[in-house]
Amino acid sequence: MQQTQASRNAIPQQSRFRALFYLLTGGALLGLSTNLAKLAGDVALSPLAFLFWSLSGAALILLALAAARGRLPPVNARTLEYYTVSALVGVAGSNLLFFSAIAHIGAGFVALVITLPPLLTYLGALVLKMERFQVMRAVGVASALAGAITLAAHKMAAPDADVRWILLALLGPVLLAIGNLYRTLRWPEGVSGEALAPGMLVAAVVLLLGVSLIPGLSLGLAGNQPVVILLIAVQAVVFAGQFLLLFLLQKTGGPVLLSLLGSVGALFGVPVAIFVQGESAPEGLLLGAAFIATGIALLNMDKVKRPARNRASR
Repeated sequence: MQQTQASRNAIPQQSRFRALFYLLTGGALLGLSTNLAKLAGDVALSPLAFLFWSLSGAALILLALAAARGRLPPVNARTLEYYTVSALVGVAGSNLLFFSAIAHIGAGFVALVITLPPLLTYLGALVLKMERFQVMRAVGVASALAGAITLAAHKMAAPDADVRWILLALLGPVLLAIGNLYRTLRWPEGVSGEALAPGMLVAAVVLLLGVSLIPGLSLGLAGNQPVVILLIAVQAVVFAGQFLLLFLLQKTGGPVLLSLLGSVGALFGVPVAIFVQGESAPEGLLLGAAFIATGIALLNMDKVKRPARNRASR
């Protein structure tokens, strides 16, 4: 009986460790991604072109991995809907906003903006009965959000603040929160994350191709060609890892824990923007980072449970 009880307890503990690993690694890649977008702007590569070609490379990488494992993305009405909506809110729309805003408000601040989805995701999960209210998790989410608000408020108060781009960047977290909830609720039964991730990226590439048809926009690669190609290649690898880990984290930790990817991304991305790219440290950085780190710690002190309606667990 004791051995049976121990074996039952081992699974949740392993899930907690896996979820934490996915969260930290995926967050680090997210923080690196925002800084690569800053470098792309420095070499005159447009946000749309950088995002399109990087996602194209990432889609090819994940398709090759899926093919090698016999898990190619299934194509039917349900999965096509899933790929399209997930790509629109969680990849193409949000990242195009973030990458475009970086040239105007900096990679460091955009990395901080991506910490905002937890509260929206948590409230949505409560309303949709995907999460039970737990004081520890609520306090953790509130703490992470307080850190993000502290940093955003200081940025808005700066005399040289570009308010239009700050507001546009703040739309990105809304899209990410919608994506977190949608992917959980509409996860196709019996389909693995390794199959869904490349399908979503292919859909994002198609959507961005449509955006490029708007007059004045282009997918052309200007600037120093060797540097441009290198940046796209590195970003493609980062995107491939980031979105694969996103699905793995969603399956093990649920949408609320998934939404903390942005908070972890900020903890990695902001120091890189400051110490490597020479950006000024955002006002209120220490206080904001302390709130965010506290929120992550509180959420991980509690059990990582899949939402009751997470179809990925079936």
